[in-house]
Amino acid sequence: MFNGIVETRGRIVRVAATAAGKRLAIAARGYWNGLNDGASVAVDGVCLTMISARDDTAEFDVIGETLQRSTLGRAAVGREVNLERSLRADGRIEGHFVQGHVDGIGEVTRVERGPQSAKWWFKAPSELRACLIPKGSIAIDGISLTIVDVDQECFSVALIPTTLERTTLGDKGPGDAVNLESDILVRTVLRVLTSMQGTPVSSVTMQRLIEEGFSR
Repeated sequence: MFNGIVETRGRIVRVAATAAGKRLAIAARGYWNGLNDGASVAVDGVCLTMISARDDTAEFDVIGETLQRSTLGRAAVGREVNLERSLRADGRIEGHFVQGHVDGIGEVTRVERGPQSAKWWFKAPSELRACLIPKGSIAIDGISLTIVDVDQECFSVALIPTTLERTTLGDKGPGDAVNLESDILVRTVLRVLTSMQGTPVSSVTMQRLIEEGFSR
């Protein structure tokens, strides 16, 4: 479990094929100190298990399913990634609960820049759109963000300069792919409504959530 607050950036320094998928070597100066083999680390929002660490480089195995469902399938040497160590039970929750289980790959569609913040728009996979609620939470490349607008295919988030400077999102633009993980609370509500009343997820709307007492 994570909380979507990126701690540092890492750089992929080696990509090797394995029988089950790929092994990634990620360099981040001083970041792996104190982490034991088997530790969980979110890499661009994907929960991975650290196989080993030596000096400033750690290695992670990524299986085929993860490669297919996330942007790590396009991992290449030189690419920078967002890193966050797993959440401690006694730690502060400064974002929202993020599992590191990517729902799908989204795409940056446009960027509206302003002096104090920028509004970024993303296209989401169709199966994820029912989970997108204005003022709700979403993790984009492992970053905990608040949804601003939602339309039929896209949604927006507002980004402050600090987020753009400290994460890899500021290096991306229209056409670039990102990992998306919807809020686990929203997914749970949708699952309950679907199981109790046989309601297709695609027909769950904000008005329906209000009627059922899940929002107001």
